[in-house]
Amino acid sequence: MKKHLMSTLSLMLLLVGGCSQKNPHYDPKKPHHRPNGFVNSNGDPNNKPLRDVLRWSWQRWRAGLPHAPTQRFQGYAGIPMRMPDLEQLQHNCQSNPQPYCQTAQVLWMGHTSMLLQSQGLNVLIDPHFSKRASPLSWFGPKRKAESPVQLAQLPSIDVVLISHNHYDHLDLATVQALAQQASGEPLFLVPLGLEAWFRRQGIHNVQSLDWWEQHIYQGVTFNFVPAHHWSSRSPFDRNASLWGGWVTQAEDGVFYYAGDTGWSADFAAIGQRFSEIDLAAIPVGAYAPRWFMAAQHINPTEAVQVFQALQPRRAFGVHWGTFELTDEALDQPMIDLELALAQAGVDTSLFVMPEHGQVIPLR
Repeated sequence: MKKHLMSTLSLMLLLVGGCSQKNPHYDPKKPHHRPNGFVNSNGDPNNKPLRDVLRWSWQRWRAGLPHAPTQRFQGYAGIPMRMPDLEQLQHNCQSNPQPYCQTAQVLWMGHTSMLLQSQGLNVLIDPHFSKRASPLSWFGPKRKAESPVQLAQLPSIDVVLISHNHYDHLDLATVQALAQQASGEPLFLVPLGLEAWFRRQGIHNVQSLDWWEQHIYQGVTFNFVPAHHWSSRSPFDRNASLWGGWVTQAEDGVFYYAGDTGWSADFAAIGQRFSEIDLAAIPVGAYAPRWFMAAQHINPTEAVQVFQALQPRRAFGVHWGTFELTDEALDQPMIDLELALAQAGVDTSLFVMPEHGQVIPLR
């Protein structure tokens, strides 16, 4: 009961926090800008009233949710794990004499942590290697699956992409360690408004982007695109920084990562601008209960709709299987995605659920 009450307090602080700061990036010509922060493309700030947070917490406690995974994983010890070829990861990408990778690929390390290897670059996306997705080392969502690869086992990182500032996507210890890597500080590409946070942590090789802006680095174009979500790391910075997804365009493939998002018209706009996506990482977890989560997290049925709107060659599910953030069991997204694909008539080989540590070719 005590643990549940502490969890409720934590949720209240993040979900109900206000937005009273000034927005130094405010541009009145941009509809998602506000003088005190940012909103979604439809004008929704995605604020949750306290009564909804308490209602969800009460229902969750009464039902004893989430249940342990049993349908596919047979308990937490059954979460499938692969050990990738570390030597191949280390030597896959080279920059001389021409930047190239022997295999353009994505390594899924759990939740939304990914290593993209493309056109000679090693790109980390929303890297998270800590035990908890929390500002506290002793409280908050704890890993149910360890990362199959540790940060020290990865090749030197060139670029880090951050989708937004929630603790399960932006881990302080991880980015601090990356900034201290032996080869030098990588380039951090972050949402507009988040660069000041990085500089306060002593990280200075940072470039922030607004929606639809791009940054070209060593021939690879990094595009920051909209998502329907929100941001906060405390009760005092609600929507002070932006949130979104990333499209990387390189000679050896185009990759899309949606970030955290609810369903919106943004996907049609992204599909129109980027009509040749080779591989998409689409969130499929943290969606129950729908009355509370729909505005911020798509469910597997909506994930299939995202796939259909974007029409990538292939996709895989992320944002599941690592942290228990909402009411569904860790393995429930696997079942729900299979049903959604069947109902939509989409070949299951085109939208897969990877194992932790699985490497997926970009093309």
